[in-house]
Amino acid sequence: MTARPEAHADVEIAAASDASSADADAREPVGTQTPGGAREPREIDVRRLGLVEYGAGLELQAALVEQRRSAAIGDTLLLLEHPPVITLGVRTRGKPTNIVVSKDTLEREGVAVFETGRGGDITYHGPGQLVVYTLVDLARRGIKVRQFVALLEQAVIDLLAGRGARRAGAPGVYVDGAKIAALGIRVRQGRAYHGLSLNVDMDLSPFRAIDPCGYPGLEVTQLRALGIDGSVASVGERLAALLVEKIEHA
Repeated sequence: MTARPEAHADVEIAAASDASSADADAREPVGTQTPGGAREPREIDVRRLGLVEYGAGLELQAALVEQRRSAAIGDTLLLLEHPPVITLGVRTRGKPTNIVVSKDTLEREGVAVFETGRGGDITYHGPGQLVVYTLVDLARRGIKVRQFVALLEQAVIDLLAGRGARRAGAPGVYVDGAKIAALGIRVRQGRAYHGLSLNVDMDLSPFRAIDPCGYPGLEVTQLRALGIDGSVASVGERLAALLVEKIEHA
């Protein structure tokens, strides 16, 4: 079944139960005072959340976006995995035409469906895939949206030691035509959230239930198929380091 759409961007959403444990792992912000008296953290905080249900992840992002708006926290990367879920971006909101199997099939296989506020089309998330949510104040850092998308892609390409490539008109990273990383961000008042997913070592068969990113027949691949070893956690650490370096030097 299709879950309710994400709440409007300007509506405050309380953090899910996962938020408390995530906040407990956060570093103490350090930085300078803003004109309003709030402390503006300089460092990018990286939070490692493990397996998080997709709806809880949306609620946590909404809560952190609000905290970012008030400068209660600094720019933040969330590293996590999701249980099996198909997500619909703004291009497919209300018309899940790129799901190519029946609702009964999805329910039988335990795959949820969520409409979201991120950019892009349709994708699949599941265990063994790294998801990185990028809560970054682009306006404060002087980063344009297209520049930020390119930055995210380049971090993945660097992780792949140059084996990845872009595809014109289709954000993400590809290896020999097969998609290995999907991107979908949303920007509100100059602040980005949502982010990217990278296939590490997962069951790719659920991708056959969709036209990935709206492209019928698009092949997908993963790090394991490329002979690149590593757990989701270890790959997350490497990718986070690349992202932090690129964001701080953009």
